[in-house]
Parts: sequence; C-alpha cells; structure tokens
Amino acid sequence: MPNNFALIPAAGYGARMGNQLPKQYLTLAGQPMIYHAIRTFCESSQIKRVFIVLSPQDPEWKKYDWSAFSDKLSVFHCGGETRAESVLNGLNAAAGRFAIESSDWILVHDAARPLLTQSQLGQLIDELADDAVGGLLAVPVADTLKRSGPNARVLQTEPRENLWQAQTPQMFRYEMLLQALNNVAELSITDDASAIEAMGYHPKLVHNKSDNFKITYPQDLALAELIMQQRNQP
Repeated sequence: MPNNFALIPAAGYGARMGNQLPKQYLTLAGQPMIYHAIRTFCESSQIKRVFIVLSPQDPEWKKYDWSAFSDKLSVFHCGGETRAESVLNGLNAAAGRFAIESSDWILVHDAARPLLTQSQLGQLIDELADDAVGGLLAVPVADTLKRSGPNARVLQTEPRENLWQAQTPQMFRYEMLLQALNNVAELSITDDASAIEAMGYHPKLVHNKSDNFKITYPQDLALAELIMQQRNQP
C-alpha cells in the first residue's frame, strides 16, 4: 500500500498581513499558526510523516517547542523564492533522507490553513486513494463574480457555474508531482494542481467546507480564533 506524506511549505512572509513576523508564526489559540496544521497531520494515523519546508534564513522555528511531534516531523531549511520552488526543494530533500516510493502520496498543505480537521483530511485521503491522478479539497463558488475594468469599475459579471475555490491539502503521487513541478519551474503557479493540469491531467475536486480557509488578512486571523473557540466548547 502506498504511504501518505504531508508537506507544508512555510518559507514565505505573508506581506498582506501587515506584520513583520512571518505569517505562519502569528499566534492563534496560544500557538504559532502553523502548529495547528502540523498537529492535524501528525495526529492522523493515515499520515506516515510530515515535512516542513522553511527558508534557509528562518530565525523563528527554533523559538518554539515542537517535541510533541518529534516522532513524525522533519524540517528542511531549503525553501525557495516561490511556493512551487519550496515544494520542489522539499520533495527532493525528503527523498534524500527517507524511502519514498514513486507511487506514494504527497499531501501539500498551506501553512496558513490552520483549520483543517481530521474528518476533512480523512475524506480527501479516502476519496483519492485509488484515483489515477489525485486531487484537492475545494469549495464551489457561491458569490457573484465581477471582472473589473479601468478605475475599479465592473467590466462584466462572470458566470459561476462549475467554478470552485481551491483549498489544500492537494494530494498527488510523488513521481507525478515531482515531474509536474520540474516542468513548470519557469511558470508562475499558485498551487500544485496547476502544475498537474499543465501536464494535461485533471485533478479531482473533493467537496469540502468553507471553514478550511487561508489566513490572508488580519480579519481572517480573528475569524479563525473564533472558530477554534467554538470547536473547543463542550
């Protein structure tokens, strides 16, 4: 049976948060934001190991206690200039230290998505276990979409039928993902599925909830804090 490995690229700084501290280290429910995603993966019996990809100059990681996850967690200081580069570097670093087969699954997850639940993770793994391509958690677009023209004026309304908002984890076979990221090294992509799509494949969309959102702006952090408080209520 193929193994499932998680990879969390965390080499960015999240400038839109307006904070000098890298976004993944902002405090959420008493812990750095990235802690919550790490815990979800490390506590899953379906995940064999979790790889964290940090910037070579990252000064923050060592300031926190990660010993609770020491049996599953591996950290690589090989992050690149882009997310895709960080993932690719992480894949190569992981294969250099651990026995990863070409058919093993890699679940790439945003460090700034701290609200992923065990049930969401399990659903993704179960639905894609026998899939030929892999896929990602996603949510159908519910809002009306406007395309802007000059001076922030509406140019037109875009139909939202068959449009989905991509989330993470995004789950693909090791060899396929490695090849895809190598092939798009010069392109600007914002998620791993885009690299797979560029090879002519069609990842599966696994329906998820909107609470697995990405922390992008300060108000997102406040909302995430509220959701965590509600989840922890008896």
